[in-house]
Amino acid sequence: MDKITVLIADDERNIRIGLRALFQSAEDLVLVGEATNGAEAVHLAADLQPDIILMDINMPDPDGNILNGIEATRRILRTSPHIGVLMLTMFDDDDSVFAAMREGARGYLLKGALKAEILRAVRAVSSGEVIFGAAIAQRMARYFAAIRPAPLSELFPELTGREREILGLIAQHLGNGDIAARLSLSEKTVRNHVSNIFDKLQVADRAEAILRAREAGLGARLK
Repeated sequence: MDKITVLIADDERNIRIGLRALFQSAEDLVLVGEATNGAEAVHLAADLQPDIILMDINMPDPDGNILNGIEATRRILRTSPHIGVLMLTMFDDDDSVFAAMREGARGYLLKGALKAEILRAVRAVSSGEVIFGAAIAQRMARYFAAIRPAPLSELFPELTGREREILGLIAQHLGNGDIAARLSLSEKTVRNHVSNIFDKLQVADRAEAILRAREAGLGARLK
């Protein structure tokens, strides 16, 4: 059975020592490297191609330069999307949690998590799961429970009703041909609408448009 390779990215020496000992005690995990700041994490990730990275958020280097764990995650996954990034940090605020997930992190644990919880999370993320520590999961549940969906007419007011409808179908991963067939439009008309949507939302491509729509809950509403 292949072992799960792990890279630690954390500026705190004691944290790295504790994680090193933890992974050395697990027969199915192997520690391949340690980074002390975001820039090192990006470099080592490209060089070592680990299965999992345990990533801190705030990692200033001795020269005062800061490439935080969220930006490092973005850079790493841009070139190595197969790597599973698991945030392990002191930060439990909504902005940090959602920023990390938007950049592609597949898990979020708080420092102080039990050793068994960290091991379970590493194995789960390696298997393709998305993992939140108990405290983070509770926080997210409260956050989403407090959200009251906006009426469709208030979502993306810069778009026409037809454009919102098409954006919702884009968010369901429908191609232009499928959208045209569903709405009884020509593909050329759909292409024009899609181009207008991208311009009005100032997004570069379909992936960005899907992200914006899903964050607003638009795709789910139009299923």
